[in-house]
Amino acid sequence: MLLGIDTGGTYTDAVVYDEGSQSVVATAKSPTTHHDLAVGICAAIDAVLVAAQLPADRIELVSLSTTLATNALVEGKGRPVCAVIIGFDGDVLERAGLGEALGADPAIILAGGHDPHGNPLAALDAELLAREIAAVADGVEAFAVTAQFSVRNPQHELTAADVVRAVTGKPVTLSHHLSARLNGPKRAVTAVLNARLISIIDGLVRTTEAALFERGIHAPLMVVRGDGSLVSAAFVRERPIETILSGPAASLVGAAHLTGATDAVIADIGGTTTDIAVLRDGVPIVSVDGATVGGHQTMVSAVAMRTHGLGGDSHVVHDERAVGAALQLGPRKVVPVCQLAVHERAVVHAMLDLQLTNPMPGELDGMLLVAEHYEQRLAALEGVERAVLAAMGGRVAVAAQALHTRQLQRVMERLVQRGVLQLAAFTPTDAAHVVGMQATYDAGAAEKAATLFARKRDRLGKAIAADGHALAMLTIDTLVRRSAEAVLAAAFVHDGLSADSVRQPVVQAALDRRLGVARAAIGLQLPLIGLGASAPAYYPMVAGILGADVRIPDHAGVANAVGAVVGRVRLSHECIVSAPQQGQFLVHVAGEAPAMFTDLDAALAVARRHLLDALTADMVAAGAPVFETRETWRAQTVDLAGIDMFVEGSLTLTASGRPELAR
Repeated sequence: MLLGIDTGGTYTDAVVYDEGSQSVVATAKSPTTHHDLAVGICAAIDAVLVAAQLPADRIELVSLSTTLATNALVEGKGRPVCAVIIGFDGDVLERAGLGEALGADPAIILAGGHDPHGNPLAALDAELLAREIAAVADGVEAFAVTAQFSVRNPQHELTAADVVRAVTGKPVTLSHHLSARLNGPKRAVTAVLNARLISIIDGLVRTTEAALFERGIHAPLMVVRGDGSLVSAAFVRERPIETILSGPAASLVGAAHLTGATDAVIADIGGTTTDIAVLRDGVPIVSVDGATVGGHQTMVSAVAMRTHGLGGDSHVVHDERAVGAALQLGPRKVVPVCQLAVHERAVVHAMLDLQLTNPMPGELDGMLLVAEHYEQRLAALEGVERAVLAAMGGRVAVAAQALHTRQLQRVMERLVQRGVLQLAAFTPTDAAHVVGMQATYDAGAAEKAATLFARKRDRLGKAIAADGHALAMLTIDTLVRRSAEAVLAAAFVHDGLSADSVRQPVVQAALDRRLGVARAAIGLQLPLIGLGASAPAYYPMVAGILGADVRIPDHAGVANAVGAVVGRVRLSHECIVSAPQQGQFLVHVAGEAPAMFTDLDAALAVARRHLLDALTADMVAAGAPVFETRETWRAQTVDLAGIDMFVEGSLTLTASGRPELAR
């Protein structure tokens, strides 16, 4: 019996999975509690164990997927770090976005590093490094070290790490541990972001471990990486950046398992976003360029995913400049009015009833402000920001009453951006309650909110919909159309075309099926798998627009948690063999100085042995001591007078195995 947990932006999901019968025993959801993740995680675990009627000590493996690392980088909430950069020119901060990744954090730039064959370019001044580190240590939580060509010779990175630990005792990330690829500035960005996340992911792991221990669950804890593979919690503590896109990757693995599909387009709609990716040969396609998160290009292996700010909780807005209804969905996430009304019924219904009596609609009609931990937030603010919360008078307030000036409205937007305030407004979730597609929350509040929204005016002063039901249907239709366009854009990118191709007039005409003399059709060759709690409601209609077969698996709403427990531990190590001159072969082994050979086969034998030793140690640490391996050799040669001259080659060993269960 395995326990899968996924902490998403809106809900924390949990499943109990029977590995023997390969079936889901029970599922549960609990709201994600961003102020204290332990609350949501514990509630989901307790609920799923009750639903499964299973004693806690029967759980033999726990696996966790999370959006915490991704969200921290996107929202700029990483911890302060110092970058130690060795052997690069002074303009290195202007390359690969390194300066933007560092922000206001300090950087120490020193001479040193190596050439492409692992020979030192200059000596590393360890005493100077120690003084520089001591000067900044109090203001940072971790260090990130990158040296020129450290993937060919890591000695200066290893020496710098020893100095950092001796002077500060704080965590240190080495760039060659995260990637064996060239491009030092990009490796430096990856190392900086990893260092920012160490304490955040460590906190999540400790929280989860404590929750499991309190419930008597004594089983290995695994974490999903961004490429969908699993590693032990201890392993990921050192490389937390590998958990970016963990949640979406788990969804893809879960979709493949639940449907048995080998080739498909997978779309996962949540409350905040829709994530879209392509499945080939039963595994998600991994981005060759590395994951991009928060605007930063990394060297982290992760699924090739396109994310759109389009979900059930997307803010529905009308473009007043248009003639007729022109709805825009997202990318802002808000609290659905019908959801807030469950716990704040009096405030929500009183506002809606009053505003419905007004002859003309107001700009802020149907909107409320929510400030969790109101008293603490109020005490922490000053000036006009404090005035906004003071005008609220409590946790929930009517926006039209609290924001009576344009200045206060602008300040409100700033507070929402920083997460101090949340908006409650009309969403597709409200629309789904109006038309009977969903019955989770207060349908009466949703109907009033839709009626109020329908009274908004277009550029000619006409109401945008006849009534609330018509407005709700228009919202659902808009969500379906935008979802179809997002899926098609992802397919275009996979096929080497621009995502903007979906906006071309001929593509729009084909989707509308409004051509007469000409004939054009466009859609998907592969089946469309819909995931998410609302997938059964929306994705048959999305597939209809695209002319695709649609598959909505059982347990589509918790596919991420399923993917967390059915995945495999998969690690790859690469060793470069270079030829500084004819008849010489250098083996660049991680953690060691290059070794010279005069025979390529002998060099490969040594490289293979080192890779297997390193993989064995890492697979044990990652939680899968039993594994199989696959070898790949890629040689680069040049043609000199008809003779292929060896220049460089890469030997890659990939290990794969299922996690070891509790004994």
